[in-house]
Amino acid sequence: MGSPIARSATRRMILGAILAITATGTIARAQDESTNQVATQTAWSVFEDSDPRECWAVSSPTETVNTRDGRVVAVRRGDILLMAFYRPDAEVAGQITFTGGYPFADGSTVEAEVGDETFELFTEGEWAWPASTADDSKIIAAMKRGTEAVLTARSSRGTQTKDTFSLLGFTAAVEEAEKRCK
Repeated sequence: MGSPIARSATRRMILGAILAITATGTIARAQDESTNQVATQTAWSVFEDSDPRECWAVSSPTETVNTRDGRVVAVRRGDILLMAFYRPDAEVAGQITFTGGYPFADGSTVEAEVGDETFELFTEGEWAWPASTADDSKIIAAMKRGTEAVLTARSSRGTQTKDTFSLLGFTAAVEEAEKRCK
């Protein structure tokens, strides 16, 4: 699953499951209404589906700042989610996925900062992922050690967004998702 083409195909398969939780409007509402939520670990929730078999740990940001031309602006965004995804049949084990709630600027990347480490996520439409499974593993390790993750991106309209996610409960949630989808 290391090639960009294989990862892109896997991403498209995973989008269906992700859209199932975002279709309700927000992660909080999805947590309240979903029948596939299996655990909540402080700021993180764990979901599991059986057909196809997939599990994910997911969180919404604790803070969001949108700027344009250096000024804070109000913008309308869809769901903003950071996830670690597991799908054994597709050999996906801990894929980091981010959606900023808007289409990213073409050719742009998302900067993920965890502690003193910075990672690059590549964008496709409204979604962003690391380039390789090795990068996924590095980000997950950093997130297990960290207290927050800050994701900075640029929308197709030129708005810069900065979303802060608490990592409180991340380790327990990601380990629960992994255990459920071995």
